[in-house]
Amino acid sequence: MKKIVLMAAIAATAIAANAQNAIQAPRFSDNWSLGLDGGVTTPMNHHAFFGDMRAIVGLHLDKQITPAFAIGAEGAFGINTSRWYGPQSSTAFDNSYVGVYGAVNLFNLFGGYQCAGRPFDIEAVAGAGWGHYFETRVEDENFFATKVGLNFNFNVSDNFTVSLKPSIVWDMTSNRVSQSSAAYNLNAATFNLMAGVTYHFGGKNFTCVRPYDQAEVDGLNADINALRAAVEAQTVENAALAANNAALAADLAACQSRKPEVVKEVSNHLNSVRYVFFKIGSSKIGNDQMPNVEMIAAYLNNRPNSKVTIKGYASKDGPEELNIRLANQRAEAVKTALMKQYKIPASRIVAEGEGIGNMFEEESWNRVAICILDTNK
Repeated sequence: MKKIVLMAAIAATAIAANAQNAIQAPRFSDNWSLGLDGGVTTPMNHHAFFGDMRAIVGLHLDKQITPAFAIGAEGAFGINTSRWYGPQSSTAFDNSYVGVYGAVNLFNLFGGYQCAGRPFDIEAVAGAGWGHYFETRVEDENFFATKVGLNFNFNVSDNFTVSLKPSIVWDMTSNRVSQSSAAYNLNAATFNLMAGVTYHFGGKNFTCVRPYDQAEVDGLNADINALRAAVEAQTVENAALAANNAALAADLAACQSRKPEVVKEVSNHLNSVRYVFFKIGSSKIGNDQMPNVEMIAAYLNNRPNSKVTIKGYASKDGPEELNIRLANQRAEAVKTALMKQYKIPASRIVAEGEGIGNMFEEESWNRVAICILDTNK
């Protein structure tokens, strides 16, 4: 019984250890397995170990509770090929064992559960159940039995495991056990070496999850609340923009439906600058330039307080001294025409020679008198 208590303590330790792992709690329907076993069995004492060895077959069903702990039920049947105790049985099976067990996965217990799974692991197994001897000439016997063993598991896929299973089964209560040593007497024990194939319904795995501490959760909640506040603020801003767009659309529609107003602007004055051009080497106003002089005179006559400034220029063709003199003469020629032909007082006219002009790229255009009208009067 001490060994049973020890195995129960190990199983409890396995449950506690796995409770610390970040594993999602499985459903009741998860992690069920069914397997077939076959191998050999032989008595532990008072018999030839290999001479009395014979075949044994079995069946097991288990449920993986945590990555480190499983429970199950099993049955094993010894093939009747030799006589161990007393009268020989004539049945196909001369003994049987049906019991329950707990299994501790040592790799997951001490090494932690690997989400991707391991190709190989070892389980420590302990169980108890009902044993039966089939007899021919005497009454069959029933007995209480206990079992310990190891499972060496080769996980060939998510659904299949191939195992090698050495174990010892003790006859605890039958008449074949000395009353003085009923517990764990090797004289009433058998050694089983079995190989098994197990099918895992839905795969052999647990779902790993990432653990979060409270500070991280609080931080994520704060981020979520901040995002919600930003969304609400954006919603309010979008509503304001939508209202503004609606107002602009209404204004646009009103403008589009309004009849256009024709604004008639009447200018009562001439442009502020007029040009009187001259031929090369000449200060005489040509007939084709007199319309410009007359427009200047009309502007001055219509505005008695206005004045005009005349600036004479010459091109760079010819001697500089001649060109300077031509620039003065051209300004004076326009002034004289305004005074004599259009009776504009000299006090309203300023005539200045500016020398050689470079206002225009076309050189002939620089032979000009530029008349600047005072439009503020």
